[in-house]
Amino acid sequence: NRFYTQCCCSLLVFDREQKWGLNTYLYAPKDDYKHRMYWRDLYSAEEAEQLIALISAAKRHDVEFIYAISPGLDVTFSNPKEVAALKRKLDQVKEMGCRSFSLLFDDIETEMCPADKQAFSSFAHAQVAITNAVYQHLGEPETFLFCPTDYCAAFCTPSVSQSSYLHTVGEKLLPGIDILWTGPKVVSHKISVESIEEVSSVLRRAPVIWDNIHANDYDPQRLFLGPYKDRPTDLIPKLRGVLTNPNCEFYPNFVAIHTLATWCKAIADGGQRDVEMGDEEQDPCYSPQKALTLALTDWLQEFLSTDQPGGHRRVSAPLKKESTDEEPMQTDMGESPYVPGPQENPLYTAEPLTLDDLKLLSDLFYLPYEHGLTARTMLQELDWLKNHSPAVTAETGKTVEWCSRAQRFDDMCEAVVQMFNRLSNAPNRSILYDLYNYICDIKSGVGMARAYVKTLGGQGQPSAQLMNDDPEPWGFRGGLSGEFQRMLPCHGNRDLFRHPPMTAVYCIRPCCPEDKMEVQRIFREMQGAGEGKVPLTMQPPLICDSLSAGELSPSPQCAFVLEDEIGMCGYALALTDAKPAAAKIQRAVNDSVLEDFPSLVTIQVLPRVTDSSPAKRMIGRLLSSIRGSGCRGVFCELRQSDRRMIDFYTKLGSFKPIKMASLPPDIIAMGTSL
Repeated sequence: NRFYTQCCCSLLVFDREQKWGLNTYLYAPKDDYKHRMYWRDLYSAEEAEQLIALISAAKRHDVEFIYAISPGLDVTFSNPKEVAALKRKLDQVKEMGCRSFSLLFDDIETEMCPADKQAFSSFAHAQVAITNAVYQHLGEPETFLFCPTDYCAAFCTPSVSQSSYLHTVGEKLLPGIDILWTGPKVVSHKISVESIEEVSSVLRRAPVIWDNIHANDYDPQRLFLGPYKDRPTDLIPKLRGVLTNPNCEFYPNFVAIHTLATWCKAIADGGQRDVEMGDEEQDPCYSPQKALTLALTDWLQEFLSTDQPGGHRRVSAPLKKESTDEEPMQTDMGESPYVPGPQENPLYTAEPLTLDDLKLLSDLFYLPYEHGLTARTMLQELDWLKNHSPAVTAETGKTVEWCSRAQRFDDMCEAVVQMFNRLSNAPNRSILYDLYNYICDIKSGVGMARAYVKTLGGQGQPSAQLMNDDPEPWGFRGGLSGEFQRMLPCHGNRDLFRHPPMTAVYCIRPCCPEDKMEVQRIFREMQGAGEGKVPLTMQPPLICDSLSAGELSPSPQCAFVLEDEIGMCGYALALTDAKPAAAKIQRAVNDSVLEDFPSLVTIQVLPRVTDSSPAKRMIGRLLSSIRGSGCRGVFCELRQSDRRMIDFYTKLGSFKPIKMASLPPDIIAMGTSL
């Protein structure tokens, strides 16, 4: 069960703490319902046995076990029976061998019930009264922690120095009780010496930092594998201690705990300078990057170990066969490995995981307020490639640079794929299971960005996803929570890759003679898009090719172009009478078809137009003009390989496949009545 799993992981934490020089473990899991929601209930015999084992294991590893209880959801502070229930619960835990305790009043409503309002002058007085009473009942233990409701500067009204709540806590709470504090915010980017000195003055004692820098319980899509940082080691003598509240997943917390241990030892090691070039301004005694490298180096050994829970094991000898009427289960009985033939596919061979793979993993899942270097570089490169995509076809001085940077981006994407493959084949499966959803997600996102850049560079078939208002579920990040957030006014303004919010503005206007060269350029570019695509001269012509190539002029009021901030990015052309175009390529079209669909249309939009709405509006205007000329229907021809435009016409809803005689095998026709 979950409680048992929690205990098993905790045993491994104790081992790591002892090995790395840490000495405290705070037990406060919100999924232990007797810790918070049902705090009054005593533990069952089975639960007590598991807690005793946990407390005993902590002692064996020289780790102080602090049992925390969180009664603030529904406790009535003024009721003696409630105080007695709290004392009885902690007495039970004390009988299990626990000697250190904590009362938590975080994340609760601040409005007191009528009975408490009569008994106490403020919420702070109520909390202090019950905390002092419990502390004295337990014999004033050497370690007793109190978590205030206003546990960070952002919660203090009007400020830390003027907070009546904190002043009451500081003045009335017995001096042997330590107070937890998360810093300027719940998840603090930086914690300065000055901010700690300020709160220490109000609380009349040095705080214990409860650090949420690696916490990810607020967002299931995020994981934090960066180093402990932006807390100067000058803080250490000004604190009573530091607790880290890391990721929900156990195994990925290796980095968070390891780097915290390195930080804690910075002063204990004699204050020796431990910086690399460029770190001097941050901290002369602690280098986050050096601490990260040390942690990842140790973590790599754990990844490659098969003696961890979940590691691969192979049975060295076949099991003794028992007498049974059932067919035996198929197992590996030591047969000779398969060897492919000379013309067969080679066997997949997984390369071993490397330190560079783990550095990349950390960069991709770094910290709440910053991406790692590689992640930042990939975002910057994608942004540059997208904004300078016209350079691909303009054949200017930036063309070579664009292609070079596109290749660099592709190489970085490939490194992510290879990292995923090597992680997926690492011997320690327990670590992989904790990471798998995250690395699948980043591999998918990188893959879509990679395909988009290839499309911009004309190296891949334009994706139907880019002009599709009904994409596959894997083509976007969804979920009800995400949809709620996207409806809020400030959604996206905290992206770590800062970019001014911008909505693309498109202009649809009639095509004029001066646009002919640009229309032809777009036509050639889209015909050449796609890696390994057959040259246009070797493909059967479409009836509309002569229209796009400028060999035939569109009918009056039947030509439109689409422009964005860069320039022309699409066109829509039509002939109200398709016969001249058909005759030009000597294509015989059934009279019955031309009777129902006499007009011909063609539309092309560059891949940089990822929103299908402008193209829909443009063809809507074109069809309206054709209808105004008295035509009863239109048709278009498309190559089977042009999945993007086939998908576009299909999604319009009005265009349907039509049968036309003498169509080449790889060409389809679609039409709609007007």
